[in-house]
Amino acid sequence: MMLDRFSGLAVRHLSPERFAWLRGQYLKLRNGAGPLLMRLNGRFDSDELKTHLRERLGEDYQVLMVHSSVNALAPMYTGNSLQLLGMLIDLCGPKRTLVMPAFYFGDPRYQGAMDTFTHQPRLDLRRTPSQMGLLTELFRRWPGVLHSKHPVYRVTALGPLAAKITAGHELADTPTGRGTPFDAMAELDASILGIGKTSDVLTQVHHPESVLGDDFPVPWQAQPRQIDMTLVDGAEEIAFAFGNRALLWRRNMHKLKGIMGRKDLREWRFHGVPMFATRAGLVSRKLIDAAARGQTIYDPP
Repeated sequence: MMLDRFSGLAVRHLSPERFAWLRGQYLKLRNGAGPLLMRLNGRFDSDELKTHLRERLGEDYQVLMVHSSVNALAPMYTGNSLQLLGMLIDLCGPKRTLVMPAFYFGDPRYQGAMDTFTHQPRLDLRRTPSQMGLLTELFRRWPGVLHSKHPVYRVTALGPLAAKITAGHELADTPTGRGTPFDAMAELDASILGIGKTSDVLTQVHHPESVLGDDFPVPWQAQPRQIDMTLVDGAEEIAFAFGNRALLWRRNMHKLKGIMGRKDLREWRFHGVPMFATRAGLVSRKLIDAAARGQTIYDPP
């Protein structure tokens, strides 16, 4: 758990080069500890994982949003990334919709998304890879997968509700609020699953912040300017004004557990692999209700 939190802090506060170096060192240590990890945790294949997830998730959901880290499954998982993706598609079947993040936070040569789009205001949505891990990139390229049209918080989906979830993102006033995939997932009360991830990565927490806007009890700081961009989606070119505003207080995801409760935000380990599960509608409703009481997942300076 501490390692997962450290990783999140590292992404936010270290340069891309420094983070890549630290990540490489961690993976070397983890690979060296492979035999010990297997002795401690045992091994599992795709079928065993699918059976476990069915027990944990139940059957009462239309949409499954998955956050993942393939590296965190090693060396206990005997399959590969493609087999893991196939298992998740099979788990959802033809009547459910599988969703994953395909976020892009900018070219590592620049300082984040704003700097990237200042230098590169034309973004090809179909050619720009996901920065959320190998599984998400494989899914993004999978036949029939749809993507939302946003330069940073792009979401991909496969299934009967894929069009509903991904439509209109480029028209929304905020990246994660009304009219976005996160709004659709809250409305559909999507199941959210973490495989190899803790709830620290739960992007749905940004939905209530965006929905409440100025009524959210944490001060905002707007970007000083917007960038006029062109989003390219095949033959379609979309004019897009990219701007963002950031909350001035530091996010503390540990507070989410207190607001949600263990029943509604479940975290566990499967053969040593961190997992979590919750519902998008629950996350949004509980955080909106908490904000009305002046309670948030942010710490004042």
